[in-house]
Amino acid sequence: MVSSSHEIRNGDASALDSGHARLQELGYKQELKRDLSVLSNFAFSFSIISVLTGITTLYNNGLSFGGPVSVVYGWFIASAFTMFVGLSMAEICSSYPTSAGLYYWSAKLAGPGWAPFASWITGWFNIVGQWAVTTSVDYSLAQLIKVIILLSTGGKNGGGYEASKYVVIGFHGGILLLHAIINSLPISLLSFFGQLAVIWNILGVFVLMILIPTVATERASAKFVFTHFNTDNGEGINSRVYIFLLGLLMSQYTLSGYDASAYMTEETKDADKNGPKGIISAIGISVIVGWGYILGITFAVTNVPYLLSEDNDAGGYAIAEIFYLAFKSRYGNGVGGIICLGVVAVAIFFCGMSSVTSNSRMAFAFSRDGAMPLSSVWHKVNKQEVPINTVWLSVSISFCMALTSLGSTVAFDAMVSIATIGLYIAYALPIFFRVTLAQKSFVPGPFNLGRYSIIVGWIAVLWVATISVLFSLPVSYPITLETLNYTPVAVGCWLLLVVSYWIVSARHWFKGPVANINE
Repeated sequence: MVSSSHEIRNGDASALDSGHARLQELGYKQELKRDLSVLSNFAFSFSIISVLTGITTLYNNGLSFGGPVSVVYGWFIASAFTMFVGLSMAEICSSYPTSAGLYYWSAKLAGPGWAPFASWITGWFNIVGQWAVTTSVDYSLAQLIKVIILLSTGGKNGGGYEASKYVVIGFHGGILLLHAIINSLPISLLSFFGQLAVIWNILGVFVLMILIPTVATERASAKFVFTHFNTDNGEGINSRVYIFLLGLLMSQYTLSGYDASAYMTEETKDADKNGPKGIISAIGISVIVGWGYILGITFAVTNVPYLLSEDNDAGGYAIAEIFYLAFKSRYGNGVGGIICLGVVAVAIFFCGMSSVTSNSRMAFAFSRDGAMPLSSVWHKVNKQEVPINTVWLSVSISFCMALTSLGSTVAFDAMVSIATIGLYIAYALPIFFRVTLAQKSFVPGPFNLGRYSIIVGWIAVLWVATISVLFSLPVSYPITLETLNYTPVAVGCWLLLVVSYWIVSARHWFKGPVANINE
């Protein structure tokens, strides 16, 4: 906290935007341009959640593990618990509206004794989780481009061109380059792209959920959509409960990334009110449009084994094959389906763009507090008040993470598994400190949960603990080096590395968030 006399020397805080005033109280000077509205703040989180991205990318997983029952009802289960996590994060964001986000929250809520370590471990899980999100999103787009080219040239069964893994990684690099260029633009232009992404995602969902089942000459029955449970996963798993739980991954992977609203608070007007609104509205609207998209696509499912077969025209990419077959069955060709895939591709592009925006703000704040190597390099803004160096750092690291796909699919899957588990661990840590160490000392902001705060927080923490276990379970039997779920290995190794670095070095010099208002 800064003293009241200090606030007076810097001008009457009450005359400032409430987010700006609160930032001063927290000890930080305004370095980023505060030009985002509540709609723009919401847009970044909504674009990263991007139901068209997550559902399209992992629909195969949902079909394999439980089928329609998993994707339709699993969506509501994941959505309900995700809202508990979002509500708890929104309450903390209202009190601490800074682009430092989760790691700053952990430092404040853990108390002086634990603040540096709590901040350190939360920050590193968060930032690496964010880089993994960007890696997986943009790599998913590169894979979708590969499928679009394959279908456009005749499909797998018609001698179509199937890009190699080297061409795919080239696509990935080109996508990241475009995202870096866009994120180097002034925040006002970036805000425009963010709002465009919202419109594209919402309209895209409504068009596709109506168009695909309407065009398809064969449609699934309501009984199939709402009651069919697929146990034929080809992975040696027969327990219906186990299968259903594994099928939740599609929904939970999709419903992540809404912490972007917190990282954009130093650029948002009245951030102590509008940051929380961005988080909650992004989750709520995503839940509604996502369920509509799931229903629309599932009504066009008629042959689950064929859709999951690598011998179909889309090479086993279920939603691509659904789109392609829907138009081919009615018009004799799948051109319309390919255009629909283009609509999804644009949504994924916007998702990756917003992910880089969130990455760069987090890295900027983390380096501002000296946590990153070469922090003085990353803690810089250009004349448009954009953290330009962390933009290019984020895309560079994401590209390096994707290079693992050239050597081993297992290694790449382990890398991006941190995108779900690692990110949610970072979400849960400040909430855990809020309901334990800071249960009595926490001072809520304009948005708060009142007497329900603690119970909502505990539900959020327990849900993250639950999915951390669920998504670490084996997904194929018998277990071999090729079928082992490397998620706990990846997350465990990262935890060991972060804690070891803390013990050996960081505990001697990292003090947690450091006020810079006197600089």
